[in-house]
Amino acid sequence: MPRLLPLALAALMLAGCAAGDGGTEGSGSRDGSGPITLAIGRDTTGYLRPLLDRWNQAHPAERVTLLELPEATDEQRAQMVANLQAGSDRYDVLGLDVVWTAEFAEAGWIVPLERSMFPLDRFLPPVVDTAVYRGKLWAVPYTSNAGLLYYRKDLLDAAGFEPPTTWAQLREQARALHAEHGIGGYAGQFLAYEGLTVNFAEAVQSAGGGQILSTDGTRVTMDPDRAEAGLDFLLGGFREGWIPQESLSFKEEESRLAFQEGRLAFARNWPHAYGPATQSGIAGRFGVTRLPGLHGPGAGSLGGLNLAISAFSRHQKSAVEFIRYFTGLENQRRVLTDGSFPPVWTELYDDPGLVERFPYLPVLKQSILSARPRPARADYDQVSLVIASTVSGALTPPFEESSDDVIASLKGQLDEIIRAP
Repeated sequence: MPRLLPLALAALMLAGCAAGDGGTEGSGSRDGSGPITLAIGRDTTGYLRPLLDRWNQAHPAERVTLLELPEATDEQRAQMVANLQAGSDRYDVLGLDVVWTAEFAEAGWIVPLERSMFPLDRFLPPVVDTAVYRGKLWAVPYTSNAGLLYYRKDLLDAAGFEPPTTWAQLREQARALHAEHGIGGYAGQFLAYEGLTVNFAEAVQSAGGGQILSTDGTRVTMDPDRAEAGLDFLLGGFREGWIPQESLSFKEEESRLAFQEGRLAFARNWPHAYGPATQSGIAGRFGVTRLPGLHGPGAGSLGGLNLAISAFSRHQKSAVEFIRYFTGLENQRRVLTDGSFPPVWTELYDDPGLVERFPYLPVLKQSILSARPRPARADYDQVSLVIASTVSGALTPPFEESSDDVIASLKGQLDEIIRAP
């Protein structure tokens, strides 16, 4: 366990935070120590409890209680927002999806943090950027993420295929393996929620460098040709049958299970799916590579989880100390080895022992560094909802709308959101 921040220094840091833009009036009076609650998405691998137990054994007066929120990020956000809008002090430390930083900071639900309190220079640079809004640090990176392509190595080897790097290769291989083995060719997260927004964004980004919105979220930058190419890639899979219809109901867990149960030849998922697959019936028979694109390797969407402190927490000293502990190097190692989540410390990706145990780490590091951030907008949830609902309608039979009509409609809806006061 790293040496923790002295209480006096934490108090000074949080007192300064209370005066920052976006901070909640009076948050400085809430900087006491005591028991805290960590509100975070459901732990599907069981790695969290041991980390929390270590903290609790060393801090009996500042015990942390784990409050697991639903698996889907949309549902996590809904519960957090309801709590914070009510000014409740039930949550102390919040596990925030990287796309929520702007919204939570703008609403005054979280407190700004002092950069010097955390070893940010040893973190992956794109990951740190997800915790910054309007020049201030509002959270501390805990896990990173970038989309990866999981594939059945045994089936590809038997067919004489190399892992695909382009959409054309993926289509050819998925169709062939679907026909030969009677399994789904490819799937991602295609339910109408944030997961579909991410999958569509990755398709647009992988069609020659397209992007839906500018990074600062102030402009719709979606090139119609690239966006149509990305949509056509997905739509063609559903029309031709190598993307199964059941995947229209897939979130992360459904697609993970379908792949590790042998029902898919290829699956787009986050790195956390790697660990469970090594304990499943396909152990030793699958591989991981970068997402394919129109002309070569594609560009994933940058994901991950950051830890922030509720502006309504009455134990913000303890919350700061806990975040320093939880994001420390040793715990980051366990995040990878026990939870299969990508750490945020750069040096772990180059650790020979870890690379031997997790041979996909070099690919993952490259994927994270080349991934595109999602727009930093306080109303990102509205943007995501419009994208997911529009794309979902296009991918659902009977496929009546043309791709150019879908993209034109989507662009119009996004323009309205951007122009709204």
